[in-house]
Amino acid sequence: MRAYAPGGPLVSNIEVTATTVQRGDIIQLGGHAFRVSDLFQLPQGAKQLVFESGELLTIHARTRLAAVRMLRRR
Repeated sequence: MRAYAPGGPLVSNIEVTATTVQRGDIIQLGGHAFRVSDLFQLPQGAKQLVFESGELLTIHARTRLAAVRMLRRR
């Protein structure tokens, strides 16, 4: 689903995996929203996500998470 907030960016609710997660994605965990600031490839397809708040999250290759992605305007 894509939504446009008046005066705001275009956002999309997506499902991310270790393969598709990107910097800037906002992931909802435990009722809190975390923005991905950096990520590192780990063995066997896993990734370690670094959030703007400093927390780390390691996700397995098959982990699926709900996220919000800001879409660029063309």
